[in-house]
Amino acid sequence: MRTSEPKKTKTPPVTRRGLLQGATALGTAALVSPLGASGAAAEPKKGGTLRVGMAHGNTSDNYDPALWTHAFVQTFATARHGNLTEVAADGSLVGEIAESWEASPDAKVWTFKIRPGVEFHSGKTLTGEDVVASFNYHRGEDSKSAVKPFVEPIQDIKVDGDYVVISLADGNADFPFIASDYHIPIMPSKDGKIDPTSEDGAGAYKVSAYEPGVQASMTRNPNYWKSGRAHFDGIDLLTILDPAARQSALRTGDVDVIDQVDLKTVHLFDRLPGVKVLAPSGTQHYTFAMDTRAAPFNDNNVRMALKHGIDRQEMVDKILFGYGEIGNDHPIGRSNQYHADLEQNSYDPDKSKYFLKQAGLDSVDVSLSAADAAFGGAVDAALLFSEKAAAGGVNLKVVREPNDGYWSDVWMKKPFSAVYWGGRPTEDWMFTTAYASGAAWNDSFWEHERFNKLLLEARSELDSDKRREMYREMQDIVRTEGGVIIPMFASYVMAHSDKVKTPDVVGANWTLDGFRAPERWWFG
Repeated sequence: MRTSEPKKTKTPPVTRRGLLQGATALGTAALVSPLGASGAAAEPKKGGTLRVGMAHGNTSDNYDPALWTHAFVQTFATARHGNLTEVAADGSLVGEIAESWEASPDAKVWTFKIRPGVEFHSGKTLTGEDVVASFNYHRGEDSKSAVKPFVEPIQDIKVDGDYVVISLADGNADFPFIASDYHIPIMPSKDGKIDPTSEDGAGAYKVSAYEPGVQASMTRNPNYWKSGRAHFDGIDLLTILDPAARQSALRTGDVDVIDQVDLKTVHLFDRLPGVKVLAPSGTQHYTFAMDTRAAPFNDNNVRMALKHGIDRQEMVDKILFGYGEIGNDHPIGRSNQYHADLEQNSYDPDKSKYFLKQAGLDSVDVSLSAADAAFGGAVDAALLFSEKAAAGGVNLKVVREPNDGYWSDVWMKKPFSAVYWGGRPTEDWMFTTAYASGAAWNDSFWEHERFNKLLLEARSELDSDKRREMYREMQDIVRTEGGVIIPMFASYVMAHSDKVKTPDVVGANWTLDGFRAPERWWFG
């Protein structure tokens, strides 16, 4: 058993670059503050109930962390739970349930010091055993968790006094970032297992009522350990799928905050007294995913014909109204450390015709499923795609799907569908989530031997220059051979009452301040 605290060197809060080039490579510890750099000039006030109108929510939603797929359940979970680590508003990594951490020189063994005195809502003190059980829930052959690919490399996880020691099969320079994944909240355990149906957490708010697909209500946790957080007395999260209804609810004062503002009418808020638009930019991107197992998408020539059949700048101008930038058919944004500037896939009907000819076709007929539940303007984006693709021999039929049940009945069920992705803080995290062989959310069901080999090699490579070249090649493989069209990266466009105050820096790793608006914001 460990009897003394490991030797540490003083370091600033961990950034992606610092983690990969500094503390991780050297095996030194990361000493972190629980609040990161998301302070605000004005002193937050306590009180009031924050009402958030959200463009997400299904009647099939539940408490099981393995199955959370959209922003409603993710925000709800983040409000009531705590993770080992937290991505701060400035993109750095800070400690949450873990007070600090250190790595072995090869980044195979990670040691997390568990913060003392943290309590679950039930009053149970959080321990290392709860951490172990929370991670183990997502491991094993029977796991259906979307985070399974990230925990599969864990060979051993154990409690060592005040520490949890996690041993990996191979080095992973990004593992502390992985520990912040919303699928891995630290939940109370009994006999080495968590109850995935439990609402009990160690977060800022306690559940008082939950009706899946309708609303969730929470009250402040009086024993929350973070100072300077959890300013609201209560939180109401409301599912309002229709964008017009969502914006009307904000205008009439029925809610205080909305996400996914309809960009066609966002300009109206600029003239509306008492309302502010908030639009941080990060890694969020909108996609059209093709099932590469199904004809005609199993032919990469057809996939390339489709990629050259879409006018990306038109999408940014008409769907995002300038709140974003064009994509290049890979998911690594300009804010990522290893983003590569590659030859741009562009709208070119002649190239579409060329690739169809290579597939032995004069034209191709495909159906694209879309609903605004996928992302604001998804149906309009699909229609624009259809109009432009026709010139290259792609006859694209747009299928308008219902908003309710889109993520359970359409996504990864229909062969070609519109999708939104929040992106991930690191390249490995994004690729492993949605592009690795067998990943639960590999929504194009794509398999590529060279890509998967590079993915494993880059994960454990501590030389930044070598890692950059690997990720460059991987981005190019996805761009030219992948099963996903990524026409645009989008800002998170939200709106709120001017009574709602936000920190000076608002997180853009996810919507609603990295899902932490309930914890970080307040009424002025």
